[in-house]
Amino acid sequence: MPEAELVAAAQGGDLGAFEQLMQRYEPRVLRLAMRIVGNEADAEDVLQEAFLKAYAKLDSFQRQSSFYTWVVRIAVNEALMKLRRRRGDRELPLDQELDTGEDLLPREVEDWRPNPEQQMARQELQDLLNQNIASLALPYRVVFQLRDVEGLSTEETADALHLTVPAVKSRLLRARLQLRDKLSRYFRRPGDGSLPAGAARPEGQA
Repeated sequence: MPEAELVAAAQGGDLGAFEQLMQRYEPRVLRLAMRIVGNEADAEDVLQEAFLKAYAKLDSFQRQSSFYTWVVRIAVNEALMKLRRRRGDRELPLDQELDTGEDLLPREVEDWRPNPEQQMARQELQDLLNQNIASLALPYRVVFQLRDVEGLSTEETADALHLTVPAVKSRLLRARLQLRDKLSRYFRRPGDGSLPAGAARPEGQA
């Protein structure tokens, strides 16, 4: 059943329709929560709280964005609240202004997706990528996760995180540049200051 029909049915009191929406998006929301909070137990808590709040506030969903984007917004808020409680608010909130140095950043970054010719096995590369994504500062990590991993558009990401489109583009570009810098160290040949032919490079436009 299309998402719009499931949402309409759920808003009409059909619990089964809401459960179908949950089943459809649980893996993606859980993966996002894991990126933010860093462990499975807290991520499961975030997932449960996000869907409980979504169900309680279902009547307030105006369908101006996708249901997934709306749930993501709730899940991100829940994850950030959990982090603040755990870390004493030492993490920057996503809506805090950051000194991005935007004017100093290049406008485009080339594609960096894995190439079959790379010598590193795909699983090892994926593990390496996951470790480096996790090392990004929270504001950049969440934007990268939504935009490049989950595949949301720039506008959907901005909507989910209550950011402007330029802020999303700036943070995404910073995240890609940082990942390029981190990953390039693993693909340089000895004595070579550049990436070897066929090595992964950052993705294109924000």
